[in-house]
Amino acid sequence: MQSAWLSTHLRAARPRVLAALNRAFGDIDLAEDAFQEASLKALKSWQRDAFPKDPAAWLIVAGRNAGIDALRKKSRETLSAPEDLEPAFDGTHPEDELTRSLDQSVYRDDILRLLFTCCHPVLRREQQIALSLKIVAGLSVDEIARAFLVQPKTMEQRITRAKKRLQAAKLPYEEPDAKARAERFSAVANAIYLVFNEGYSASQGPELIRATLCEEAIRLARLLVRLYPEEPELRGLLALCLIQHSRRHARLNSDGEAVTLEDQDRSTWDRKLIAEGNILLEAALRRANPGPFQIEAAIAATHTRSTHYEETDWVEIDRLYRALEVIRPTPVVALNRIVVLAKLSGPREALTRLERLAAPLERYASYYAVKGSFLAELGETEEARQTFEKALDYSGTDAERRHILKILSNLDKANLLPHPKKRA
Repeated sequence: MQSAWLSTHLRAARPRVLAALNRAFGDIDLAEDAFQEASLKALKSWQRDAFPKDPAAWLIVAGRNAGIDALRKKSRETLSAPEDLEPAFDGTHPEDELTRSLDQSVYRDDILRLLFTCCHPVLRREQQIALSLKIVAGLSVDEIARAFLVQPKTMEQRITRAKKRLQAAKLPYEEPDAKARAERFSAVANAIYLVFNEGYSASQGPELIRATLCEEAIRLARLLVRLYPEEPELRGLLALCLIQHSRRHARLNSDGEAVTLEDQDRSTWDRKLIAEGNILLEAALRRANPGPFQIEAAIAATHTRSTHYEETDWVEIDRLYRALEVIRPTPVVALNRIVVLAKLSGPREALTRLERLAAPLERYASYYAVKGSFLAELGETEEARQTFEKALDYSGTDAERRHILKILSNLDKANLLPHPKKRA
């Protein structure tokens, strides 16, 4: 329990700490190593009754000292540290040292600067976003591979090559000028979108929702909107994040189990976030230049207009998904539209279309969960069970696994199968 508590705090602080360390050293690998050393020190030092008042500040100072030590050992000579890295701390209250040496309003926005660095044009688009997720969001290679629907080994190689290209380019760690920001903002926006998605529906681990990632993505999206107030897609991105995040309290029950949209208590949805998201979306749409973030935000907003699930305007949502398929034709978008199609035309036609996605989504748990639900609705119970068990194999979070196990249990209780297969 103590380890889980500490890990949660370390994960929450990671983006700010790593960004500040990268600013200090100008070396992403060294910054990551320094953060790991600081985390190990925190695991030994932090206690619930003696917790630092600013965990991120504590970790920044601990990491900077670890990085300086690493550089000294590597060069085999005394390193004259930059002034803002002095003095070393005695391990008691390092956050006080940071307060004296660093304006804390600065290191928060280091994250956005780090994102622009990860999205430098020397990297290919997929490298930019993958590196952003690894460095800024702290996602594992497996988690990023799931987001891109590729094998973990492929993603590991992609990230390694991206780091080497950045290091070879010897880029200055500074905020890009207006022209450079404009060239990179699309990749940065996509990286923020994927950070939010990982927070909204974690791909691995004990938690389904990682609220700190959602909140950090929202903060970064707000910064981008301030940088580019005339860019409708950025307003759409922020609107999407706000509207989706508004449902966070309804998506889990008191036991930590996932609650589907159909069964959520809509009275617990955060109407303030929904209202803000709708205002941003309307302002974006008035520009008459719709993009994928605006369309996704419109889909989310359409769900919020229904008091009850049965009142959902599936025709409008299908229209929006058709538009999204034209602009962003991905297998996941196609899967979501098929779910809507089942609401309009029934599971048989939806199942036929679903088979076309078997290859690109072969490692995607939601594909098997959707297929299993269609099969169960059609009375194909044995095949439904086998399909849900595949979904269980590919599910990444404990909450997701519990949800699928509950579905399998309900199939058993309904006596849909005479000899249910036991699962350890």
